[in-house]
Amino acid sequence: MDDLLEKLVSGDRRALSRAITLIESTRPDHRKRAIELLARLPDRQALRIGLSGTPGVGKSTFIEAFGGMLTQGGMKVAVLAVDPSSARSGGSILGDKTRMETLARNPDAFIRPSPSRTELGGVARRTREAIRLCEAAGYDVVLIETVGVGQSETLVSEMTDLFVLLLAPAGGDELQGVKRGIMEMADLILVNKADGDLLATARRTVADYAGALRLLRKRPQDPEGFPKALPVSAASGDGLQRAWEEMSALAEWRRQQGHFDANRAAQARHWFMAELRAGLLARLDRPDAKAQLQQLGDAVASGDLPPGVAAARMLEQLTGLPE
Repeated sequence: MDDLLEKLVSGDRRALSRAITLIESTRPDHRKRAIELLARLPDRQALRIGLSGTPGVGKSTFIEAFGGMLTQGGMKVAVLAVDPSSARSGGSILGDKTRMETLARNPDAFIRPSPSRTELGGVARRTREAIRLCEAAGYDVVLIETVGVGQSETLVSEMTDLFVLLLAPAGGDELQGVKRGIMEMADLILVNKADGDLLATARRTVADYAGALRLLRKRPQDPEGFPKALPVSAASGDGLQRAWEEMSALAEWRRQQGHFDANRAAQARHWFMAELRAGLLARLDRPDAKAQLQQLGDAVASGDLPPGVAAARMLEQLTGLPE
């Protein structure tokens, strides 16, 4: 553990990969080691940026171009890409390194694909812990690429400082943009593929979404003009520098106003409750708990116990606390 921690903190990419593999493991002995490792990490901060969007919008192409631009500016960039898992086999392709071939060879970049498994919300079970490891390894920016399933994909906003929504030209009119859910979570909307024959269409789409954003209620964590919509082209690189400047300006404003630290504190509380719920559910997999569940389930099915009473008894057994 000491050797892994030392190499991780020094920025060793292989150590970072090993550490993420450790925290993603479900073996009880690995979980104990992972918790120990996380408790000993130094307190370092990177800018956490969540990136979502529908399949085919060009998330991987955008990340490769955007990440390359940031590394040219002297920054270290980590990419945590969440791949969808098959509902039948549970397997994932994990091909993000292939799609970001140039960035994957960049010594100042780190790319780690992870399967979503049964997790909803576009992220993996241990994405937040992987972010902490990347910060400890000295990365300045951590990009979290979500599965890309649509408007329900908002969990990434609970673990990032900025939430960027990537859209395609002609992806919906102004009324479409008013839809709640993922739209009102976004800090910045980037309309990709704003080049060539699609440039005029992309500009109209930006105008549509800019108008839609003005109809949404202003959030206290936003300065004047945010959230906003911008055109970008991952293929040509146009608009990437301005997008980064807007992200940096928003993050800096939130730091100065106290929203940045308050948001991270609220996220830590959220994930504490999430871990607590997950721990309680994990206890149901123990043999004694399964036997008790079977007995209580039979009693409910036969009508001897109301479901609420049976659930209260199970919870009392799991927690040791009376109802």
